[in-house]
Amino acid sequence: MIYTLTLNPAIDLFIDTNDLQPNQVNRTNGFQAQANGKGVNVSFILHRQDIPNTAWGIGGGFTLDYITQVLTASGIPNAFVRCQGTTRINVFTHVRRTGQEFKQVNPGPAVTAEELAQLWQQLEQLTAADCLIISGSFSQGIDPSILVRIGQLAAEKKFKLVIDSSYPEVKAALPYHPFLIKPNDEELKSWYGVTGEVDLGELLQLARRAISEGAQNVLLSLGGAGAAFITPTHTYVGNAPKIDVLNTAGAGDTMLVTFIAGTVQGMAPAANLRYAIAAGSDTARSSWITDFTHVDELLPQITIQTEEVDA
Repeated sequence: MIYTLTLNPAIDLFIDTNDLQPNQVNRTNGFQAQANGKGVNVSFILHRQDIPNTAWGIGGGFTLDYITQVLTASGIPNAFVRCQGTTRINVFTHVRRTGQEFKQVNPGPAVTAEELAQLWQQLEQLTAADCLIISGSFSQGIDPSILVRIGQLAAEKKFKLVIDSSYPEVKAALPYHPFLIKPNDEELKSWYGVTGEVDLGELLQLARRAISEGAQNVLLSLGGAGAAFITPTHTYVGNAPKIDVLNTAGAGDTMLVTFIAGTVQGMAPAANLRYAIAAGSDTARSSWITDFTHVDELLPQITIQTEEVDA
Protein backbone atom coordinates (compact mmCIF):
# COMPACT_ATOMS: atom_id res chain seq x y z
CA MET A 1 0.00 0.00 0.00
CA ILE A 2 1.13 3.56 -0.70
CA TYR A 3 0.70 5.98 2.20
CA THR A 4 1.01 9.74 1.82
CA LEU A 5 2.11 11.82 4.79
CA THR A 6 1.17 15.49 5.18
CA LEU A 7 2.65 17.20 8.22
CA ASN A 8 1.24 20.63 7.36
CA PRO A 9 -2.06 20.24 5.43
CA ALA A 10 -3.98 23.24 4.16
CA ILE A 11 -7.05 24.54 2.45
CA ASP A 12 -5.79 26.46 -0.57
CA LEU A 13 -7.98 29.34 -1.69
CA PHE A 14 -7.45 30.19 -5.38
CA ILE A 15 -8.73 33.63 -6.39
CA ASP A 16 -9.07 34.93 -9.95
CA THR A 17 -9.24 38.71 -10.39
CA ASN A 18 -8.84 41.16 -13.24
CA ASP A 19 -6.79 43.55 -11.14
CA LEU A 20 -5.39 43.96 -7.64
CA GLN A 21 -4.93 47.44 -6.21
CA PRO A 22 -3.99 48.49 -2.64
CA ASN A 23 -6.31 50.30 -0.24
CA GLN A 24 -9.51 49.58 -2.13
CA VAL A 25 -12.10 46.85 -2.53
CA ASN A 26 -11.02 44.47 -5.30
CA ARG A 27 -13.93 42.57 -6.83
CA THR A 28 -12.89 39.12 -8.01
CA ASN A 29 -14.11 36.86 -10.79
CA GLY A 30 -14.47 33.94 -8.40
CA PHE A 31 -12.59 31.53 -6.16
CA GLN A 32 -12.02 27.85 -5.51
CA ALA A 33 -11.34 26.26 -2.12
CA GLN A 34 -9.32 23.07 -2.38
CA ALA A 35 -8.17 20.49 0.13
CA ASN A 36 -4.43 20.68 -0.09
CA GLY A 37 -1.01 20.26 1.41
CA LYS A 38 1.58 18.50 -0.70
CA GLY A 39 0.82 15.04 0.67
CA VAL A 40 -2.91 15.55 0.17
CA ASN A 41 -2.17 16.55 -3.43
CA VAL A 42 -0.16 13.37 -3.80
CA SER A 43 -3.17 11.30 -2.71
CA PHE A 44 -5.48 13.00 -5.19
CA ILE A 45 -3.05 12.55 -8.07
CA LEU A 46 -2.45 8.88 -7.26
CA HIS A 47 -6.22 8.37 -7.08
CA ARG A 48 -6.70 9.98 -10.48
CA GLN A 49 -4.30 7.40 -11.89
CA ASP A 50 -6.12 4.50 -10.21
CA ILE A 51 -3.28 3.89 -7.71
CA PRO A 52 -4.76 2.88 -4.31
CA ASN A 53 -3.39 4.94 -1.43
CA THR A 54 -4.17 6.08 2.10
CA ALA A 55 -3.70 9.68 3.30
CA TRP A 56 -2.03 10.21 6.67
CA GLY A 57 -1.11 13.41 8.43
CA ILE A 58 -1.71 15.71 11.36
CA GLY A 59 -3.92 18.77 11.70
CA GLY A 60 -7.00 20.19 13.40
CA GLY A 61 -10.06 22.40 13.39
CA PHE A 62 -12.81 22.91 10.83
CA THR A 63 -10.24 23.13 8.06
CA LEU A 64 -9.01 19.58 8.68
CA ASP A 65 -12.67 18.48 8.75
CA TYR A 66 -13.07 19.87 5.25
CA ILE A 67 -9.91 18.14 4.00
CA THR A 68 -10.89 14.73 5.36
CA GLN A 69 -14.44 15.12 4.03
CA VAL A 70 -13.13 15.84 0.53
CA LEU A 71 -10.71 12.90 0.68
CA THR A 72 -13.44 10.54 1.86
CA ALA A 73 -15.91 11.79 -0.76
CA SER A 74 -13.26 11.15 -3.41
CA GLY A 75 -12.85 7.56 -2.24
CA ILE A 76 -9.44 8.03 -0.63
CA PRO A 77 -9.04 6.35 2.80
CA ASN A 78 -7.51 8.68 5.37
CA ALA A 79 -6.46 8.70 9.01
CA PHE A 80 -5.21 12.04 10.33
CA VAL A 81 -4.01 12.59 13.88
CA ARG A 82 -5.92 15.54 15.30
CA CYS A 83 -4.07 18.37 17.04
CA GLN A 84 -5.50 21.23 19.08
CA GLY A 85 -4.72 23.98 16.57
CA THR A 86 -6.42 24.82 13.29
CA THR A 87 -5.07 23.65 9.95
CA ARG A 88 -4.01 26.62 7.81
CA ILE A 89 -5.62 28.38 4.86
CA ASN A 90 -3.33 29.58 2.04
CA VAL A 91 -4.33 32.17 -0.56
CA PHE A 92 -3.20 32.21 -4.21
CA THR A 93 -4.35 35.17 -6.30
CA HIS A 94 -4.02 35.27 -10.09
CA VAL A 95 -4.20 38.80 -11.56
CA ARG A 96 -5.25 38.79 -15.20
CA ARG A 97 -4.09 42.32 -16.05
CA THR A 98 -0.47 41.69 -15.14
CA GLY A 99 -0.32 37.90 -15.34
CA GLN A 100 1.11 37.89 -11.82
CA GLU A 101 0.40 35.30 -9.16
CA PHE A 102 0.45 36.30 -5.48
CA LYS A 103 1.03 33.53 -2.94
CA GLN A 104 0.21 33.91 0.76
CA VAL A 105 1.20 30.77 2.64
CA ASN A 106 0.43 30.58 6.35
CA PRO A 107 2.16 28.58 9.11
CA GLY A 108 0.50 25.47 10.42
CA PRO A 109 -0.76 24.86 13.97
CA ALA A 110 1.52 23.95 16.86
CA VAL A 111 1.81 20.18 17.33
CA THR A 112 2.58 18.71 20.76
CA ALA A 113 4.92 15.82 21.53
CA GLU A 114 1.92 13.70 22.55
CA GLU A 115 0.17 14.32 19.22
CA LEU A 116 3.35 13.54 17.32
CA ALA A 117 3.70 10.29 19.28
CA GLN A 118 0.27 9.21 17.99
CA LEU A 119 1.47 9.77 14.45
CA TRP A 120 4.61 7.75 15.13
CA GLN A 121 2.47 4.79 16.20
CA GLN A 122 0.92 4.84 12.73
CA LEU A 123 4.31 4.94 11.03
CA GLU A 124 5.51 1.94 13.00
CA GLN A 125 2.75 -0.14 11.36
CA LEU A 126 4.45 0.09 7.95
CA THR A 127 5.99 -3.04 6.46
CA ALA A 128 8.18 -4.05 3.52
CA ALA A 129 5.04 -4.18 1.36
CA ASP A 130 4.44 -0.45 1.82
CA CYS A 131 5.66 2.85 0.38
CA LEU A 132 5.55 6.12 2.33
CA ILE A 133 5.60 9.44 0.48
CA ILE A 134 6.37 12.40 2.74
CA SER A 135 5.88 15.80 1.16
CA GLY A 136 6.03 19.48 1.97
CA SER A 137 6.65 21.59 5.05
CA PHE A 138 6.03 20.70 8.68
CA SER A 139 3.74 22.32 11.23
CA GLN A 140 5.17 24.10 14.25
CA GLY A 141 6.43 21.62 16.84
CA ILE A 142 7.57 19.08 14.23
CA ASP A 143 11.34 19.31 13.95
CA PRO A 144 12.74 18.54 10.46
CA SER A 145 15.01 15.95 12.10
CA ILE A 146 11.96 13.69 11.96
CA LEU A 147 13.07 12.99 8.39
CA VAL A 148 16.14 11.22 9.75
CA ARG A 149 14.01 9.23 12.21
CA ILE A 150 11.64 8.23 9.42
CA GLY A 151 14.64 7.25 7.31
CA GLN A 152 15.88 5.04 10.12
CA LEU A 153 12.42 3.51 10.47
CA ALA A 154 12.24 2.83 6.73
CA ALA A 155 15.58 1.05 6.85
CA GLU A 156 14.41 -0.98 9.85
CA LYS A 157 10.95 -1.85 8.51
CA LYS A 158 12.19 -2.05 4.89
CA PHE A 159 9.41 0.06 3.40
CA LYS A 160 10.10 2.33 0.43
CA LEU A 161 10.52 5.99 1.37
CA VAL A 162 9.96 8.92 -1.00
CA ILE A 163 10.90 12.40 0.27
CA ASP A 164 9.78 15.66 -1.32
CA SER A 165 10.76 18.37 1.15
CA SER A 166 13.09 21.35 1.12
CA TYR A 167 14.61 20.88 4.59
CA PRO A 168 18.39 20.31 4.69
CA GLU A 169 17.67 17.29 6.91
CA VAL A 170 16.77 15.44 3.70
CA LYS A 171 20.50 15.17 3.12
CA ALA A 172 20.98 13.73 6.63
CA ALA A 173 18.43 11.01 5.78
CA LEU A 174 20.35 9.83 2.69
CA PRO A 175 22.46 7.20 4.53
CA TYR A 176 19.19 5.30 5.13
CA HIS A 177 18.74 4.89 1.36
CA PRO A 178 15.40 6.52 0.57
CA PHE A 179 13.92 5.09 -2.61
CA LEU A 180 13.50 8.53 -4.19
CA ILE A 181 14.10 12.17 -3.32
CA LYS A 182 12.67 15.07 -5.36
CA PRO A 183 14.54 18.33 -4.89
CA ASN A 184 14.28 21.31 -7.18
CA ASP A 185 17.43 23.03 -8.38
CA GLU A 186 17.54 25.60 -5.58
CA GLU A 187 16.97 23.00 -2.85
CA LEU A 188 19.70 20.77 -4.22
CA LYS A 189 22.14 23.67 -4.36
CA SER A 190 21.34 24.73 -0.79
CA TRP A 191 21.91 21.22 0.57
CA TYR A 192 25.45 21.30 -0.76
CA GLY A 193 26.24 24.95 0.00
CA VAL A 194 26.31 26.05 -3.64
CA THR A 195 25.36 29.65 -4.42
CA GLY A 196 24.95 31.63 -7.61
CA GLU A 197 24.11 30.43 -11.08
CA VAL A 198 25.05 26.89 -12.07
CA ASP A 199 24.52 25.03 -15.33
CA LEU A 200 22.72 21.76 -15.86
CA GLY A 201 25.91 19.74 -15.73
CA GLU A 202 26.75 21.07 -12.27
CA LEU A 203 23.23 20.32 -11.03
CA LEU A 204 23.50 16.76 -12.28
CA GLN A 205 26.82 16.40 -10.47
CA LEU A 206 25.12 17.48 -7.24
CA ALA A 207 22.36 14.94 -7.84
CA ARG A 208 25.04 12.28 -8.31
CA ARG A 209 26.52 13.29 -4.95
CA ALA A 210 23.13 12.57 -3.40
CA ILE A 211 23.18 9.15 -5.07
CA SER A 212 26.69 8.48 -3.75
CA GLU A 213 25.53 9.46 -0.24
CA GLY A 214 22.69 6.95 -0.24
CA ALA A 215 19.69 8.06 -2.31
CA GLN A 216 18.54 5.26 -4.59
CA ASN A 217 17.06 7.68 -7.14
CA VAL A 218 16.79 11.45 -7.61
CA LEU A 219 13.99 13.20 -9.50
CA LEU A 220 15.27 16.72 -10.05
CA SER A 221 12.78 19.47 -10.87
CA LEU A 222 14.23 22.16 -13.13
CA GLY A 223 11.14 24.40 -13.16
CA GLY A 224 10.50 25.90 -16.57
CA ALA A 225 13.50 24.03 -17.97
CA GLY A 226 12.02 20.57 -17.34
CA ALA A 227 13.28 17.78 -15.09
CA ALA A 228 15.93 15.08 -14.73
CA PHE A 229 15.90 11.57 -13.32
CA ILE A 230 19.17 10.26 -11.92
CA THR A 231 19.89 6.64 -10.99
CA PRO A 232 23.17 4.93 -10.07
CA THR A 233 23.59 3.88 -13.73
CA HIS A 234 21.73 6.43 -15.89
CA THR A 235 20.79 10.08 -16.24
CA TYR A 236 17.62 11.15 -18.04
CA VAL A 237 16.96 14.82 -18.85
CA GLY A 238 13.75 16.21 -20.34
CA ASN A 239 12.72 19.70 -21.43
CA ALA A 240 9.48 21.40 -20.43
CA PRO A 241 6.79 22.12 -23.05
CA LYS A 242 5.72 25.67 -23.83
CA ILE A 243 2.46 26.48 -22.00
CA ASP A 244 0.49 29.44 -20.70
CA VAL A 245 1.00 29.15 -16.95
CA LEU A 246 -2.16 29.64 -14.90
CA ASN A 247 -1.36 28.18 -11.49
CA THR A 248 1.94 26.58 -10.49
CA ALA A 249 0.63 25.12 -7.21
CA GLY A 250 0.75 21.35 -7.44
CA ALA A 251 2.79 21.14 -10.64
CA GLY A 252 5.82 19.60 -8.91
CA ASP A 253 3.58 17.27 -6.91
CA THR A 254 1.94 16.13 -10.14
CA MET A 255 5.27 15.40 -11.79
CA LEU A 256 6.49 13.40 -8.79
CA VAL A 257 3.36 11.35 -8.33
CA THR A 258 2.90 10.68 -12.03
CA PHE A 259 6.46 9.38 -12.07
CA ILE A 260 5.78 7.15 -9.05
CA ALA A 261 2.60 5.86 -10.68
CA GLY A 262 4.56 5.08 -13.83
CA THR A 263 7.14 3.22 -11.76
CA VAL A 264 4.37 1.16 -10.13
CA GLN A 265 2.95 0.44 -13.58
CA GLY A 266 6.33 -0.66 -14.95
CA MET A 267 7.02 2.20 -17.39
CA ALA A 268 10.55 2.56 -18.73
CA PRO A 269 12.36 5.51 -17.08
CA ALA A 270 12.64 7.71 -20.19
CA ALA A 271 8.97 7.33 -21.13
CA ASN A 272 8.00 7.73 -17.48
CA LEU A 273 9.90 11.01 -17.13
CA ARG A 274 8.43 12.33 -20.38
CA TYR A 275 4.88 11.65 -19.25
CA ALA A 276 5.54 13.01 -15.75
CA ILE A 277 6.86 16.31 -17.16
CA ALA A 278 3.79 16.57 -19.40
CA ALA A 279 1.45 15.93 -16.46
CA GLY A 280 3.18 18.52 -14.26
CA SER A 281 3.01 21.04 -17.08
CA ASP A 282 -0.69 20.32 -17.61
CA THR A 283 -1.32 21.09 -13.93
CA ALA A 284 0.58 24.38 -14.30
CA ARG A 285 -1.84 25.48 -17.05
CA SER A 286 -4.93 24.35 -15.09
CA SER A 287 -6.87 25.78 -12.17
CA TRP A 288 -6.01 22.69 -10.11
CA ILE A 289 -4.23 19.38 -10.61
CA THR A 290 -4.58 17.78 -14.02
CA ASP A 291 -7.32 15.27 -14.71
CA PHE A 292 -4.94 13.72 -17.31
CA THR A 293 -7.41 14.28 -20.15
CA HIS A 294 -5.09 16.55 -22.14
CA VAL A 295 -1.65 15.42 -20.97
CA ASP A 296 -0.91 13.58 -24.21
CA GLU A 297 -1.20 16.86 -26.14
CA LEU A 298 2.07 18.04 -24.56
CA LEU A 299 4.13 14.91 -25.22
CA PRO A 300 5.30 15.86 -28.75
CA GLN A 301 7.09 18.90 -27.29
CA ILE A 302 9.15 16.86 -24.80
CA THR A 303 12.39 15.10 -25.65
CA ILE A 304 14.33 12.91 -23.21
CA GLN A 305 18.13 12.74 -23.41
CA THR A 306 19.59 9.58 -21.89
CA GLU A 307 23.15 9.08 -20.71
CA GLU A 308 24.64 5.92 -19.26
CA VAL A 309 26.95 6.48 -16.32
CA ASP A 310 30.27 4.65 -16.11
CA ALA A 311 30.50 2.36 -13.11
